[in-house]
Amino acid sequence: MQEKITITLPQNVRTALEVVLAEEGKSANDLISQAIAEYLFFRELRLLQEKLTAKAQRRGIFSEEDVFEQVS
Repeated sequence: MQEKITITLPQNVRTALEVVLAEEGKSANDLISQAIAEYLFFRELRLLQEKLTAKAQRRGIFSEEDVFEQVS
């Protein structure tokens, strides 16, 4: 199910968006939906990385060298 939302953009962002839309032949809806989906994906990835980094540090793993020592 799709739900409609309204956003307000600064004029410079709107102008840049219009240029990209023309270059890529996409609709504003498609590009903005893709941008939000990518943001959410990378946010989740960053949060997972932070969680795993904290867990590794609690185990004394602070560098790639530490990881190598653990797996060797």
